[in-house]
Amino acid sequence: MNWKRPLALSTAALTLGTALAVCGNPTAAAPDPTPTPAAEVQSLSTTGSTVKAPKYVFLFIGDGMSYPQIQSTSDFLGALNDADYRQAQPSLDDNGGAILDGPEYLNFMNFEAAGSAVTYDSNSFAPDSASTATSISTGYKTYSGSINVDETGTISYETIAEQLHAQKGYSVGVITSVNLNHATPAAFYAHQASRNDYYDIGLELIDSGFEYFAGGGLLKPTGAEGDQADLYALAEKAGYHVVKTQAEAEQVTGGPVVIIDEHLADSDAMAYEIDRTDDMWALADYVEKGIEVLSQDKDGFFMMCEGGKIDWACHANDAASTIHDTQALADAVQVAIDFAKEHADETLILVTSDHETGGLTIGFAGTDYDTYLDLLESQKISYAKFDSDYVSRYKEDKTSFEDVLKDVEALFGLKPQGEEGDKLVLTDYELEQLRAAYEKSVNGTAASQYEQEEYVLYGTYEPLSVTLTHIINNKSGISFTSYSHTGLPVAVLAHGVNAGQFNGYYDNTQIYHKLADLTKVK
Repeated sequence: MNWKRPLALSTAALTLGTALAVCGNPTAAAPDPTPTPAAEVQSLSTTGSTVKAPKYVFLFIGDGMSYPQIQSTSDFLGALNDADYRQAQPSLDDNGGAILDGPEYLNFMNFEAAGSAVTYDSNSFAPDSASTATSISTGYKTYSGSINVDETGTISYETIAEQLHAQKGYSVGVITSVNLNHATPAAFYAHQASRNDYYDIGLELIDSGFEYFAGGGLLKPTGAEGDQADLYALAEKAGYHVVKTQAEAEQVTGGPVVIIDEHLADSDAMAYEIDRTDDMWALADYVEKGIEVLSQDKDGFFMMCEGGKIDWACHANDAASTIHDTQALADAVQVAIDFAKEHADETLILVTSDHETGGLTIGFAGTDYDTYLDLLESQKISYAKFDSDYVSRYKEDKTSFEDVLKDVEALFGLKPQGEEGDKLVLTDYELEQLRAAYEKSVNGTAASQYEQEEYVLYGTYEPLSVTLTHIINNKSGISFTSYSHTGLPVAVLAHGVNAGQFNGYYDNTQIYHKLADLTKVK
């Protein structure tokens, strides 16, 4: 199968059909005691129009992906395909006659409906994935770290996926580029006071009865202490076909099935898109296989697909990896778009996020008003793979700084010397930053900075790796303000049956209520 992305194809603007009729009645059973209320939901039934429920629902969640991640990806692609930009680098001071053509829109940027969702949770304006995914899947707010339970941890909320499965007979698929029992995918089938209870979440995955799970491996499959029954064996015993190779995955035609990516990388997640080779399945391949499995159900299906490594890359302030994984999500969306062309009157596609991560900005103090986004093309490897394949070896061998710089030039394009005007040449200031990070990573040399300053410089990441991404980010005109989540609103982009109901500016809980209303679940 192997999804291969021709750059021009994946980035072409797509004009996608017309919105269909309007909608139905929202219902959300309120547990007792009353949970923290979300924003009031406006009934969609006031139009008096005949309701047509979508038979096929795709929900794509770019974890950590807000407007900056979408726009930086679009702008990067525009820069790569703009001859003037690449040759003359437009500048307020000297543009050399260059005229900027602008961004290349990702496919979902041209969806017929565009809304925005507020992401706060019960204890923070900068929430985590567990609580925000809970809001999307159930319509309720809760504390950061909690999955589909109230603030006391005693009341469970039924998810949209569970409701569609039980009430409408829909088959359900859950796909993610990170771990299948991580917070966002778990928010569609699990109910836990702590997102870190990975084993219990895995048990709920098995008990869900959902027909299709695919992506990264399960965290703590034998429990926190390694002394419990293996989750994969329990899944097999419960009737799931557990698949761990692409060759086996190719042969899968039906569910229930759990497909684990054959080429697991950091933390048993799928590899970053920037590190993926052509022989490795992409997120889009798992969506394609999911459609094959789920579409056998004549009642319809619900599929949630998470681009989880967008978030991980943003946590690490790795702009190039962020952009590549955002592209990978768009490729996965394209599979749904192609399916919708054959089922135009029956399909709803939503693209949104749980929250923004990293405080990504297009613009950096050191480049003033200029951007040089094509410089990010020089980065050939994610921070995580650089950690595992290079920094670990540097530590073991005590590799010299001069030899490290040779790898830095090959993998990031950054060089200590070069022709005049070469923007990838390291300044004296940048070289000193890199040398200090090298000493801290490779030689374990204690830095003179205070602990707070060290966190600002490196976060909790490998100093050498994160310093490299910071330098290439900043040279390109990209910057991050945080290693954590922020309170930015997120996009809600919709195409297909009753897509227009997702226009507007609203609380993220309304994503659930709108879906529940359209599909007529309670």
